[in-house]
Amino acid sequence: MRAIANRAKILYALIGVFLLGLCILGYRFFANAESWSGQKYNRHLYENGTLVSGGRILDSAGVELARNEDGSRRFNDDRTIRMSTLHTIGDLEGYISTGVHSLYKSELTGYSFVDGLYSTVENGSGNDITLTVNSDLCATAYRALNGRKGTVGVYNYKTGEVICSTSSPSFDTRNRPTVEEIEESDSYEGVYIDRFVSGSYVPGSIFKIVTAAAAIENIPDIYSQTFTCKGEYNIGEGVVKCSGVHGEINFEKALSHSCNCAFAQIAEQLGNEKLQQEAITLGFNDSSASGGNYLNFAGSKIDLTNAKKLDLGWAGIGQYTTKVNPCRFLTLVGAIANGGASPKPYVVSKISTASGRSVYRAKTKLMDPYMSGETALKLKKMLRFDVEDVYGDWSFPNLEMCGKTGTAEVGGDKQPHAWFVGFSQREDFPFAVVVIIENGGSGSGNAIPVANTVLQEALKLYTD
Repeated sequence: MRAIANRAKILYALIGVFLLGLCILGYRFFANAESWSGQKYNRHLYENGTLVSGGRILDSAGVELARNEDGSRRFNDDRTIRMSTLHTIGDLEGYISTGVHSLYKSELTGYSFVDGLYSTVENGSGNDITLTVNSDLCATAYRALNGRKGTVGVYNYKTGEVICSTSSPSFDTRNRPTVEEIEESDSYEGVYIDRFVSGSYVPGSIFKIVTAAAAIENIPDIYSQTFTCKGEYNIGEGVVKCSGVHGEINFEKALSHSCNCAFAQIAEQLGNEKLQQEAITLGFNDSSASGGNYLNFAGSKIDLTNAKKLDLGWAGIGQYTTKVNPCRFLTLVGAIANGGASPKPYVVSKISTASGRSVYRAKTKLMDPYMSGETALKLKKMLRFDVEDVYGDWSFPNLEMCGKTGTAEVGGDKQPHAWFVGFSQREDFPFAVVVIIENGGSGSGNAIPVANTVLQEALKLYTD
């Protein structure tokens, strides 16, 4: 009897181990099946490591950007559209990790937990994904960059729809450069990086928006103060130089004329802690930048913990160790336009089966408020004054534009980065724009024309 009891215990133990293993296998299958089905060894989806199966990708106007044809993946027939939308769509090998072909692989291929890839294999196609971007507008932006490295992004600060996102350099998927060409040619530097969502740059004078917000929040008499600009400001261990000699200047004109001396003095009044805290309030050092079905963009970084007085002065004008992401900063100016909070940006509008059944439809979702409505209104007025006082409304016909340029020094003998961020305050045209041209020189001379070219095209497409 004792031997039978011992055998029973061993049997029960084996059954327990088997059931535990079955549970672990089931959990791993549930957690990883989607990832396993999308591996490059799956011949239903890949051929020689290249994706060959999946539904269509369409732009907001229904233009096909990618599709299946004769057992392979085909991109749009227009070369400029192919190059201008490459980083949003993604390549077929998965090197551009932020593209739709990578991030929405399971949705695109039609995978479901119940029947796996059965419908894809049976029908020869997966789900269709419709984007928010307009391919003609992306092509306009790409042409406006004219071969220069950088990015252009435009989004609706009421809904979060990104209507334009292009990154340069790019390449034509029908004439893909070799690995050697990419590695050896400077013209392909960072070609797999979507600079809009993954880029990180010295902000230069666009950061003065952050310093101005900190001043509004922390310096009660900021609007009654005047600042003296003699072309440089002596602060602590050295001087902060200005691009001009502005003489006596008030807060509002200090921003419109982008006076480094004035903003170094403002940063000095604020101190390290208050300026950094305001930057954090406005989205800096946030590691949870969106995600899910919304754009997962890189964070903007600031650290003034050990900054000396001179460092602080340079930080106040965007020239210390601070780095910003274009998409992140676009949401910041969107919040100014939208009364303090902005929606999460997204590029996927809807997903549907080949038969037309809706699988997913995007919804507007606000990010945490960046600032009070009062501060947003004050900044909005200042950014509008920037255009009226310096850039001129003629630079942005019919747009009622608010904005700020930046000319970000990057060291050595390299040309500075050219920036423009801004938004239209027209009720029927709620769009914000960001432009950065790497080593592009003057923000007003080079980034503004690109921004205006893109927005004028958007005006034709999105207003009656």
